[in-house]
Amino acid sequence: MLKLDKITIQFGGLVALKDVSFSMGSDQVVGLVGPNGAGKTTLFNAISGLVKPTSGSVSFDGTEISGKPLHTRARIGIGRTFQIPQPMHELTVRENLIVAQRFGNGKVDQKRIDEILEFMDLSAQAERDAATNLALQELKRLEVAKALATEPKLLLLDEVLAGLETTGKRYFTAKLEDLHKKFKIGILIIEHDIETVSTLCDRVVVLNFGKVIADGAPDAVFRDPEVIKSYTGDAHA
Repeated sequence: MLKLDKITIQFGGLVALKDVSFSMGSDQVVGLVGPNGAGKTTLFNAISGLVKPTSGSVSFDGTEISGKPLHTRARIGIGRTFQIPQPMHELTVRENLIVAQRFGNGKVDQKRIDEILEFMDLSAQAERDAATNLALQELKRLEVAKALATEPKLLLLDEVLAGLETTGKRYFTAKLEDLHKKFKIGILIIEHDIETVSTLCDRVVVLNFGKVIADGAPDAVFRDPEVIKSYTGDAHA
């Protein structure tokens, strides 16, 4: 489904990503991890269309999309969330989903929106002002709901659990597992919590200084001396 081939992104003299290559299918939940500044969000921006790679290619379902605009990528099945929730101001929760759905596939399906609201436990908040009347966990749920409304085949989740307490993280981990099974969507998730990644993901890709330094099953990856060193500076930690 998604294939990255030698993605390099350079901002002036700063190389944010260097020859990043990996692929994943819709049957996978893949964790994208690494120290702060490793290039994780920059890679999401390259996949979703916010940043154009300096070199390399992004392919989706066998089609090269590196030069395609954001709305085109949304309509072929790439949805994403942002680390800081971005509700549309002066719109209700339901209206946020309507706008996202129209952006993603050019039409509005109220039945589908009701299904998403129920699945994300937002039905009771559907007519509330999204920007002013939601708690943090509800805002996080809305971020995922908006992405779901675009009818994605691949969901890019940027630290959707950040700022949540243990109970909230467990809720979201279970919800994302259910989402993957119910909607048959591939998930690529940026997350710092190793326990969450190990529970949720069947595979982990590790970035450090813009390069892939490990790719494999969570247990093996988190025991890799190079991965440990990237986080702690000590390969024997």
